Amino acid sequence: ILILSTIMIVKDTQYIQNRDKGYAQNGLVYTPLTGYLGKNYGALRNELMASGAVTGVTRNMSPITERYSDGWGISWTGSTKEDETTDFIRFSTDADMVSTMKMRLIDGRDIDIYKYPSDSTAMMLTESAVKVMRLKSPIGTLVKDMGMDWHVVGVIKDFIIEQPFDKINPMIIEGPISGLNIIHYRLNPDHPATDNLAVIKTIFERYNPEFPYEYKFADATYAEKFKETKKYGQLSFLFAGLTIFISCLGLFGLITYMAETKTKEIGIRKVLGASVGGIIGLLSKGFLKLILLAFVIAIPISLYIMQRWLSSSAYSVKISWWWFGVTAVLALAISFLTVSFQALKAARANPVSSLKTE
Repeated sequence: ILILSTIMIVKDTQYIQNRDKGYAQNGLVYTPLTGYLGKNYGALRNELMASGAVTGVTRNMSPITERYSDGWGISWTGSTKEDETTDFIRFSTDADMVSTMKMRLIDGRDIDIYKYPSDSTAMMLTESAVKVMRLKSPIGTLVKDMGMDWHVVGVIKDFIIEQPFDKINPMIIEGPISGLNIIHYRLNPDHPATDNLAVIKTIFERYNPEFPYEYKFADATYAEKFKETKKYGQLSFLFAGLTIFISCLGLFGLITYMAETKTKEIGIRKVLGASVGGIIGLLSKGFLKLILLAFVIAIPISLYIMQRWLSSSAYSVKISWWWFGVTAVLALAISFLTVSFQALKAARANPVSSLKTE
């Protein structure tokens, strides 16, 4: 059961970690919009882009890995009273979010207040939002949120902003009037990351001298979401290892006792021509039958545990029968090695020693 549980946790974690996140994490960094950064953002942005240390800059409501706001009571062209109970995640941007995050634009365009000043009240929708809102032609739709009218200019592919284990919720990405707290920027892959960060630090300190330069990598923050699951995997691995070790001690003790009680029988069999392999099989087959019986008992229990664990997540790996095959082979191999060590010792003993008193 513990071996199967360990395999399941490891495979499930790998499956969710490899999910399409909807944006590119590698080289994506974010910094809080503190101190004078808001007032000096225009010059800061221009200098960052001119430095060659970054390939894109965008301001947003929250880090790409966190949700700062959500709400209901949102209405749109064609919505009903019941639709106002739908909860939407809120995100925001000023410009270049799609290109900086390397998101997939499905329809329309990105918000860009530098090119389109009216985009301060523009909005983009995710795939899930379009589906929930039942929009056939979302571009140009008017959406009312927080007492303001927003005009939809684009649709993007869903991206993970909350827990990767949970179902992706519908999201609205609003223009800068909604609030901007974070600067995201993508490091230039043509230069070493340390060189890029050194240049970026100098620029940030020039425009925000009284505040320390702080940054986080999006992929590192995302990885922290798996800390709890990895802890379960480590505990499961530890308990499985301890259980196997204790079981092997028990098996070793039993085979030692059995070999001792069958010393004369083994001696007689050897005198009558029994092979070493035949004697090892004689001593081992009973234990291996018990291991197979234990495995049969473990199957329904393990299936129940797996289904309970996997059903707690909206996205999870499918149970594969090869997990059971690997577990059975592993359990049998470990047991056989433990038993055969002592069985081999008994089988190779000189029969004269056990029969001299007969």
